[in-house]
Amino acid sequence: MTHKLYIGTNTKMFQTGNEAEAYIRRMDELIDDIRDRLEFFFIPSYTSLERTAKAVGDRIRIGAQNMAWEDRGQFTGEISPLMLEEIGVRFVLIGHSERRHVFRETDKDEARKIRCAADHGFTSLLCVGETAEQKDRGLAAESVVEQLNLSAGTLSPEEVSGKLWIAYEPVWAIGTAGVPAGASYAEDMHGAIRTALTEMFGAYGKDIPILYGGSVNPSNAADIIARRGIDGLFIGRSAWDPERFDSIIREVLPIFESRSE
Repeated sequence: MTHKLYIGTNTKMFQTGNEAEAYIRRMDELIDDIRDRLEFFFIPSYTSLERTAKAVGDRIRIGAQNMAWEDRGQFTGEISPLMLEEIGVRFVLIGHSERRHVFRETDKDEARKIRCAADHGFTSLLCVGETAEQKDRGLAAESVVEQLNLSAGTLSPEEVSGKLWIAYEPVWAIGTAGVPAGASYAEDMHGAIRTALTEMFGAYGKDIPILYGGSVNPSNAADIIARRGIDGLFIGRSAWDPERFDSIIREVLPIFESRSE
């Protein structure tokens, strides 16, 4: 199991290149004294990737919000792993709920992307989460486990070692109208995900980090990170102000470290 706190943000379609670069330069300054205790990551828009990667070098992990499942081809509007490699980006977000529910990506699509990422040695942050209807019908854990199996089931145990992260983001908890999951609910779901990963990948599954995302904010971050099995936080709007994000990190970091001892 990891002993570093996994924490980061995806800015979706909200920051321009100038804004993203200013943001990540400021975060780079703020976390300088604690960066060795974190697995910190930043996932901006495509047009911000190269400049943010150059701005922080290898001090902060920069990731892409999506990636095609082919190296080359007639896929207008898509970005291939070769293009990401060229600018030094080898970390990719796959299966975010907005990709699944707005752009109608399927588990099969995510599986092809996960497979492509693994073939290139990328680290993937795979998002899984149930809808409100699935939750209300008592199918939350079953739905999430099915997503894991269908999206990552083609990987070998060796391929997931250090290269697969999971973000549990209940669909009903994401976005401006999202309602954050209770800490105990998040803990239970993380437990179900850990069990599934261990069944899929054996001992390797015990070391795959599982992050919670979905309306994490200054008022609930500490309660969530205190729960067993939650290895980090994937934060949205509350992370987009550097000083506020730094404040959240400094609040949850000692809680996480004391829990991990």
